[in-house]
Amino acid sequence: MMLHAMDNARGKKKWPQKMIIANVKRKVMNNNNEPLDTNKLVKKTKSSNANHSLVSSFRDHWEVDSGFSSEASPPVSGRSSPCLSSCSTTVVALDCEMVGTGPGGRCSELARCSILDYHGRVLYDKYVRPCQPVTDYRTRWSGIRRHHLHNAVPFTQAREEVLGILEGKVVVGHSIYNDFEALDMLHPGHMVRDTCTTRYLSRLAGFPRERCSSLKILASKLLDRRIQVGKRGHCSVEDALASLDLYKLVEGEWEQELQNKMRDDDAPHEPNFASSNHYMQDEYWPDDVIADSQ
Repeated sequence: MMLHAMDNARGKKKWPQKMIIANVKRKVMNNNNEPLDTNKLVKKTKSSNANHSLVSSFRDHWEVDSGFSSEASPPVSGRSSPCLSSCSTTVVALDCEMVGTGPGGRCSELARCSILDYHGRVLYDKYVRPCQPVTDYRTRWSGIRRHHLHNAVPFTQAREEVLGILEGKVVVGHSIYNDFEALDMLHPGHMVRDTCTTRYLSRLAGFPRERCSSLKILASKLLDRRIQVGKRGHCSVEDALASLDLYKLVEGEWEQELQNKMRDDDAPHEPNFASSNHYMQDEYWPDDVIADSQ
């Protein structure tokens, strides 16, 4: 659920740690150099408590299914801390799995998308048929196999469904800009919570502030939870739930910081849409490179 421009410029500029986010989830993004359409904004959802252990028991079901609707809603988050970002109905967790298309499977296309509500219940979980023929299922990481896509929904349909759910929501995810790019969408930056880049989780885990840790490492360290294990690959429901529970660990101070920033910022600004283009700003370039270009 990216960094083409970065790849093209890598020979010229030394990239800081923050710009390597795409590697954290091992999702290789499309190399076609096509920018995201800034006119495509997010377009709604609905929104109680059991146990995280249910996720594993349903993995087998998702493994052989070619799509899962939200009616069953089996997995739920083990944490029940109060939601401080307005209310629990405004927060969702997103995770996508991609497959490779084109020569050598170098282009990434959406193959599965999962969305959970604040309590960990499944709002959306469907396999998605890529626009181009699949040349690499990337099963080791994506968990996608050929039979999963037999009855998958077309990308355009899935995208519209997902946009409808995400409209007006605070979206939690890990390296979530990859997922946004796979969905060919933008989302207001102030409504994105990327557990890959927040310093609060790094500090809680005892990692260097600038370190972007994988979801697997953070889940093991902070949730005492093993995810992304075995040969079946990743499960987007499991990954979304892990991101959600990590967010809840630091939700209070994270949301308070954002509220303070909004309160202190009197000047109006243009909307800041979350995409990989965010990392092209000068603040992410070394000072010596900026000086040479002036």
